[in-house]
Amino acid sequence: MLYLCDNLALLNAVKRWVGEGGKTTLVGAPDAEILLEAIEKLRKRTTAGAATCLVKVKAHRGEPANEEADIQADKAISGKDVPTEWHNRTNRVVFTWQEPQGKGGTVSYEDPKSTWNSGVQKAIRRGSAEEEVRKHRDRVTGAWNKSANKDDKSM
Repeated sequence: MLYLCDNLALLNAVKRWVGEGGKTTLVGAPDAEILLEAIEKLRKRTTAGAATCLVKVKAHRGEPANEEADIQADKAISGKDVPTEWHNRTNRVVFTWQEPQGKGGTVSYEDPKSTWNSGVQKAIRRGSAEEEVRKHRDRVTGAWNKSANKDDKSM
């Protein structure tokens, strides 16, 4: 089985409980009720020795299987007999940040969104570092401008 997924956090969560993962229980895990059935099926496959590959694919990049999965997921949760926990929004905080994407010598920005994870932490660290660089640059260029203005006035 080849499982394509655009959610790295989900793949990491599943990997902890399937096969040789260190976690043996879902107690206290977020989304445990959702993961339980999928993890049990994957665990049975790996225990039986069935070839099972979990692959991360980029979301919304035209990967045909991923795009079709998104369409099917939207259809599945829009049914009238679907429990509300599958389609109601949660109270989790969702972070949005700008991330530069270089393509063909030009830089564009995309706005990733995620609940708290290592990608959000990395974006916060990067943003803090960029702000410190801006402060230092402004301080240095400000001092240089003052010095240049003094030189101009003394002439």
